[in-house]
Amino acid sequence: MRRFAELYAELDASTATSAKVEAMATYFAQVPAADAAWAVHVLTGRKLKRLIRSGELRTLAARASGYPEWLVEESYSHVGDLAETIDLLLDAPLEARDELSLSTWIEQRLAPLPSLDEAGRAVRLLAWWSELPHAQRFVLNKLMTGSLRVGVSQRLVVQALARVAGLDTALVAHRLTGDWTPTPAAFRALLDPAGQLAVDVDQPYPFFLASPLEHAVETLGERADWLAEWKWDGIRAQLLKRDGAARLWSRGEERLDGRFPEIEAAAAALPDGVAIDGEILAWRDGAPLPFTALQKRIGRLKPGAKSLADAPVVLLAYDLVEDAGIDIRTSSLQERRARLAQHLATLPAGADAAIQLSPALDGDDWQALARLREASRERGVEGLMLKRLASPYQVGRKRGDWWKWKVEPYTLDAVLIYAQAGHGRRANLFTDYTFAVWDGDALVPVAKAYSGLTDEEIGRLDRWIRAHTLERFGPVRSVEPHHVFELAFEAINASSRHKSGVAVRFPRILRWRTDLSIRDADSLDQLKTLAGG
Repeated sequence: MRRFAELYAELDASTATSAKVEAMATYFAQVPAADAAWAVHVLTGRKLKRLIRSGELRTLAARASGYPEWLVEESYSHVGDLAETIDLLLDAPLEARDELSLSTWIEQRLAPLPSLDEAGRAVRLLAWWSELPHAQRFVLNKLMTGSLRVGVSQRLVVQALARVAGLDTALVAHRLTGDWTPTPAAFRALLDPAGQLAVDVDQPYPFFLASPLEHAVETLGERADWLAEWKWDGIRAQLLKRDGAARLWSRGEERLDGRFPEIEAAAAALPDGVAIDGEILAWRDGAPLPFTALQKRIGRLKPGAKSLADAPVVLLAYDLVEDAGIDIRTSSLQERRARLAQHLATLPAGADAAIQLSPALDGDDWQALARLREASRERGVEGLMLKRLASPYQVGRKRGDWWKWKVEPYTLDAVLIYAQAGHGRRANLFTDYTFAVWDGDALVPVAKAYSGLTDEEIGRLDRWIRAHTLERFGPVRSVEPHHVFELAFEAINASSRHKSGVAVRFPRILRWRTDLSIRDADSLDQLKTLAGG
């Protein structure tokens, strides 16, 4: 645990990508494979099984520290991170005795916790807290709370692993995709230069991500060199057909099997050994339904007849990354799409309704495509996708071949009414905000946002929030309605699930409107008009 705690501290203290990669590469090269495997698991955002309730942890922190529970709650509200709060409240151990490895801690100490009763967990945690030095106790708490956020993405972990093994990052990323198991054998397989990638039937491919087009579209060159498609607003997914069975994976590497049975049923007509990249959308009469309709299906592991009828879905397929069991990502998009079209053309009636080819858009020149883009919102899409026909299917966000040319976002002026502390390096600052608009003479919450302000603005707003708090609800503070912010968002739909009656998609802060008073903020009626309500 000591060595992993040192790595965590290095990562948390650095803002340089190269330094983070170097620190992880050094760690992976030095520690036993069992420890390295678990480090990969947690650093890539994979979580341990829920070990203990946060309320139980707070109660034990009060018992161990001697402070009353109300003071622990107040401290948690101020710090914003439970793992850090507990560590700050506890004294340093008189004698730090722990020399157990990360893998031993996770497999032999943490894993059995859920099977113990509350008294048994209390005995163990109180003993661990009394033995561990601050740095290791903090990381232990992080593992138990499941919030090991340290400014490291899976892409950076992959770069570090590739550096240690001398392998291409695309190969390492593929080996790590899907239900990767943190075992010594699995870690050694990740780094094996001579190993062939024996693709498990359940294993998807890393997704290729588009970059936002922020320059004139004409700079891309000849229009004829590019495929143009609609930018669909759904769930990015891969459909695998292997060994006679269909498997669905989300971009977040979550198995979607059973949630969209109409797509899986249609996949039965596909040949074995294909992997299709596409977008799942709620779909009716040849057009997408609002994303809120799809949300009703996402959380249902086994949707019933009413859910299937209310929100039928389709997989709009736009790429083929495996054919006849062979990885074809290095082939050109033009060839991959031609093969995809051939497979979809053979689907029988019925199946062809659940899996369709994402259509290529007409438009002989960029001006014609620009006119199509202007009609995006009327069609229920976010803009256009532009893909170089000669491009291979790459890993992650590689600029140059795939671009998303989105329409300009909607904007609104809203009032800050709630604030909550952030995570990781920002755990001591209020950086998560809730905004409201006017409904008559009342302010009703409509959006949450945490990005868009500069560090200087965050610091200034944090000081104001602390001085103008009205009430506290755990880690959340309600504040005096005073500040107006301009928010951008991608879409808005009527929603019965939200008290305001609307659901805003991807809100973020554009600017702090110090020139406006709260009476200048927008109204709920204006938002409902945008939502068609």
